[in-house]
Amino acid sequence: MNKFGFGMMRLPLLDKNDETKIDMEQLKEMVDIYIENGGKYFDTAYPYHMGASETALKEAVVDRYPREDIIITTKLPVFSVEKEEDMEKFFNEQLEKCGVDYFDYYLIHNINEMTHHAVYDFDSFEFVRQKKAEGKIKNIGFSFHDKPDALIEALEAFPDCDFVQLQINYLDWTSSAIESQKCYEIATKYNKPVIVMEPVKGGALANLPEEAEKIFKEYDENSENVSWALRFCNDLDNVFMILNGVSSLEQMKSSINIFKDIKALNNEEYELIDKVKDIVNDLTPIKCTECNYCIEHCPVNIPISKYFSLYNTYHINKTQQGDEVNAAVAYLVLAESDEYGAANNCVECMQCEKYCPQHLEIHELLKEVDKELNNPVMKEFLST
Repeated sequence: MNKFGFGMMRLPLLDKNDETKIDMEQLKEMVDIYIENGGKYFDTAYPYHMGASETALKEAVVDRYPREDIIITTKLPVFSVEKEEDMEKFFNEQLEKCGVDYFDYYLIHNINEMTHHAVYDFDSFEFVRQKKAEGKIKNIGFSFHDKPDALIEALEAFPDCDFVQLQINYLDWTSSAIESQKCYEIATKYNKPVIVMEPVKGGALANLPEEAEKIFKEYDENSENVSWALRFCNDLDNVFMILNGVSSLEQMKSSINIFKDIKALNNEEYELIDKVKDIVNDLTPIKCTECNYCIEHCPVNIPISKYFSLYNTYHINKTQQGDEVNAAVAYLVLAESDEYGAANNCVECMQCEKYCPQHLEIHELLKEVDKELNNPVMKEFLST
């Protein structure tokens, strides 16, 4: 359990269409069982759940447990910093929202090409250094979604950081887009301990295509898909925390059981993971982790991650002779509603792409969603 960090990006909801309506009673149960089993690391951020995650952490964790028994982590939202003094404003707001007077771990959130100006020109490194000197932060670091060269640049500019948070999972390990292995090796070379984010890639490695899941089940019929993903990350020597963004009490119990008795992978199991990785890459056209950073920046309120998830489901079911119609119907129900914009409502402002950790060309992918799921026959049927 000592490596299991509670990621608070995808909390249970009372209304699946409203990210701010967190199911607090279920969340409190999840927190209780997590702490009862030795957990103490809670990771949130300013934009999670459209701003509601930090206050949910206060209500479910900070207000209910002694401060010295828990580890609280959040992040400086540099993507929203427009002037240097904004950093102080956000930091003080986060202290209040989380209900604490210091953070155990505090990160510069998502260093990449799009946040480069705020990170370097406003010297966010010096800002968090100063807060550490004031005793308001115990450990300083940054999360990272960019190319290996940019990671080296950040580590050279911030040599006194205490840790680095990287996206690592078996699907992204050798991916040319994410390059997890290279980034991990750079962090290790610079002697920076690593926190893993997205070990299950936004749930993609929990909900595997049938053909991929079959490979794992034939080897061990009792194994869970999630356990393979978590074991992969746990085997990395320089990892001290694995953030698992559980979304229900059931998922929390499952994760606790996995981490309680987590075992190293053997050579045969690594070979099976490679086979599964190839299948998932072939069948999943859009590599979205459903972090939802993009959505709040869409001027026409397109639920981008929902559409990408439906598109992936449609594509997988179509390939495997499943029921792709349901995915198309679900898309049309959302697209034809008054609440959301359709995929073809995209104005190609590309604001969303500035905030995408996966570097997806969202405006082009929405065209593919519209082409596949905007079915005129099904639309006519639904309107009758």
